[in-house]
Formats: sequence, C-alpha cells, structure tokens
Amino acid sequence: MRKYVLGVLLGSILVGCFYYWNQRNSEREQLIAQTSLIQEQINHVSKLVVTEINYAKVFNYEDTKEYGLDLFYSKKKALLISNAEVQIAYDLSGLKVEINESLKEIRITSIPEPEIKVDPNLTYYDIEEGILNKFTARDLNKIQRSVKADIKRQVQNSDAMKNAQNRLLSELTQIYVLSNSLGWTLIYNENPVDSLDALELVIP
Repeated sequence: MRKYVLGVLLGSILVGCFYYWNQRNSEREQLIAQTSLIQEQINHVSKLVVTEINYAKVFNYEDTKEYGLDLFYSKKKALLISNAEVQIAYDLSGLKVEINESLKEIRITSIPEPEIKVDPNLTYYDIEEGILNKFTARDLNKIQRSVKADIKRQVQNSDAMKNAQNRLLSELTQIYVLSNSLGWTLIYNENPVDSLDALELVIP
C-alpha cells in the first residue's frame, strides 16, 4: 500500500512537472511567435511615406540700388509665378524601435522628422531693369532660394502637412493595434501609448 501511494505521488509529480514544462515551453513558443510577428510588422512599416502636391503662387521681386546720397537710383523688378512640385516625406527606415520580450514592450525611441522638398518651376512676367541694375544669374538663384523658403514655410502649416502626418499616423497605428491585440505595451519617450489619441501626440 505504501509503495502504491509513493508511486501515485511520484507519478503525480512527474505529470505535474511534465505539464509545467510543456506549459512553459508553449508560452515560450508563443512569445517567440509574437516577437516575430511584431518584427515583421515593424519591417512592413519601415518604408518611405510620401505626400506630393502642386503649389502655385504669384511673387513680386524688386531690387533698388541707390547712388550718390539718394540722388540717383536704379530699380529692377519682376512678376513671377511659381508652379512648384512639393514632396513631404517620412523615411520610416529611420524609425528606431526596441523590442523587450521579457516585459512585452515595444519602445519607439525615434521617429524621423519630415523632409520637405520644393522644386519651383518659375515663369517670369513684366521684367523691368534699370540702366545700372540688370538681372543676373545670381539674382535668379536668389529668387529661387527665396521662393523655395517661402513655399516651405507655408507648407509646414498647411493641410498638406496634416495629410502627411495622417499617413504617418496610419503606419504607426498598425504597430499600436498589433501590440494592443497581443497584450504588449507600446512606449514612446518612456510614456505608454495607450490610445490612438496618445499615438497622435508623438507625430513630429
């Protein structure tokens, strides 16, 4: 009888150990599968997100040179129209993400800043030059730089910029949704991202 009891106890212990080992092994396999799935999603997101628009604007350029105590001056001016191609790009290959399996955390440590590229196609109208103040290649380069800077400033506060940010948000949402469905925590700047509203706040 005593041997029987000892046998039952030993068998129960072995069954328990086997069940525990099998459970731990199953959890480990599940964790590896989740990590692989998350990494795959991050790789999918790591691409170039581009928003392109055409931007038209009229500019006035004027330059006056004065000679001899303001007694004589020479002026040049031009009316020009810029039909610019504008590209707003987020290069998400620069997205920096750390995966912590033991804590089930996905840490976004860096989100790339947007790159705004402006390619202005300038058409000049009503060009007027002074006798001593002619248009030069240096003037044209100066005008182009000024036009590009002006358009870039306006684009930064435009609906086009918001649309580009929304596209970035859509890409990052894929990581958030996956982490949330697996019971993982998405973190940015040491703060948990626990909602889509919180995710929107991290967009540069």
